[in-house]
Amino acid sequence: MAKHGLSDIVTQLMTMAPRRLTPRLLTALITAGLAFAAGAQEDIRLPDLGSSANALISPQEAKDYGTSMLRQMRSLNMVVDDPLLDDYINDLGYRLVAGSDKPKDHFTFFIVKDPEINAFAAPGGFIAVNSGLITITQNESELASVIAHEIGHITQNHLQRAFEASKKDTPLMALVLLGAIIAGASSKSGDTPLAVLAGGQGLIAQKSINFTRKDEIEADRVGIQTLANAGFDPNAMAEFFQRMEDVMSANAGGRDVPALLQTHPVTTARISDAKSRAAALIAAQKQRLSLTNLGSRAWEQSTAPIAFVKDPSVLTRKPTGGDHLSTYALMRERVRVLTSDATRITTYYASNLQSQHGFDTPSNRYGYALALTRSGQGAAAIAQLQPLLKAHPDNLIVQLAMADARLQAGQTAAALAIYQTLNAQSPRNRAIALAYAKALTIAGGKPQASRAADLLRPLLSSTVEPEIYSAYARASDAAGDSERAGEAFADASYYAGRPFDAMEQLKRLLKRPDLDYYARARIQARIAELTPLLLELHKRKVQTADNPDNQQQLQ
Repeated sequence: MAKHGLSDIVTQLMTMAPRRLTPRLLTALITAGLAFAAGAQEDIRLPDLGSSANALISPQEAKDYGTSMLRQMRSLNMVVDDPLLDDYINDLGYRLVAGSDKPKDHFTFFIVKDPEINAFAAPGGFIAVNSGLITITQNESELASVIAHEIGHITQNHLQRAFEASKKDTPLMALVLLGAIIAGASSKSGDTPLAVLAGGQGLIAQKSINFTRKDEIEADRVGIQTLANAGFDPNAMAEFFQRMEDVMSANAGGRDVPALLQTHPVTTARISDAKSRAAALIAAQKQRLSLTNLGSRAWEQSTAPIAFVKDPSVLTRKPTGGDHLSTYALMRERVRVLTSDATRITTYYASNLQSQHGFDTPSNRYGYALALTRSGQGAAAIAQLQPLLKAHPDNLIVQLAMADARLQAGQTAAALAIYQTLNAQSPRNRAIALAYAKALTIAGGKPQASRAADLLRPLLSSTVEPEIYSAYARASDAAGDSERAGEAFADASYYAGRPFDAMEQLKRLLKRPDLDYYARARIQARIAELTPLLLELHKRKVQTADNPDNQQQLQ
């Protein structure tokens, strides 16, 4: 097999995957590709950045790959793009990063639409958490423990070491991935590609198992330290893995082994080691100064900037007791609802609230209300939210859910009033601004649409979420600014992993005779920025969702 670079092998394998492949298979392909593909770069000679592993892929190349991976996953509808969840998972992630060995490193945390219990780290500081992992956790410390483990893989350079160690095995893994993709294209069964992939992985698993175990133990120890530093329960990691093992033992023969336990094999010795380390850290933690003592200036000096975090102390703030409504519990149910069929998940909540003792909790009522809103039952959702709002009148998440429910129920004026109040209290909050802007656009009229565009415009410089660009485009169009709308629609296509569509939209926009000098200059600059990327995709014959045959021309 000819030699190829990291993007040549992994990105091409990922982008050529047929859309009919299941999210489970695609996640397996991506994870396997990350673990083995970069080793094929045997002929690359980059400056040594501190270890032989770092010489295989530069930090910028790693970041570019991770960014490209995220765009491609978005194009396959594998990413949960929701501002509330995105802010939550990144706030949680950066709270952990602040307590890690490398608090100044940049990370990107995102949620994958996949019921498998798993998480994975990718080059460039990208950490993916499956929806199935979030919904199976029982508390925030359990969720944090898995994220801290993945952070440990990155801060300890395990990905780079895996690239280096797998040089000779990469051609084999590339063939395995190709076989899995071909099987997925020709088979009606979603299990066939997974069987091909699993079989191929078995050929090389034994050769790297010792290396893998070493890295897993190191990531455990570093992760537990990170948990303690961030104020979480250091025991959470061992307890979570122990619970997963207990569940599998109780259901032996009746369930598949979770992907998390396949990629993170757990042994009794490993759990014991984690518990012992946690006990020592708990003793030390009692004497440790709280990270909340960090002032804004000290925070800026010790950590990387986070565009959407206005108050750094929220990253290290512990939940208060008493009548506190757990943000974690609300976000867990939000993940459950947004990644499920609306009708089916509505039935799930209704049935359990009626029959299961102990299921009637504020977070489950919130989840039920979200499900009702999504299934077109806004009035019923309002009824579910009113007791919650009475008990927690200042909770932004519940207030936002009420506004969404009233909008769905046709109570537009009442919904807009709530959105307006929330926006005044929390300006530049992405979740509020997006919901408010959508409601204003729906309300009709140029003044409302213009207000919607004004709300979203400041967010564009610090987001790569396609939905925000699309909402801004629709608002601009309704406000009569078709030029800005066209540019925003193109950007939405690009960030959604459709670069060829973006280029076509920009070229059509450039042909308009009514463009002023500034608009024309902006569009030309964007075309110039996209051209090298599309040329590279053509050169490598990389297939994308908007160019599956690699035939589109740039002229």
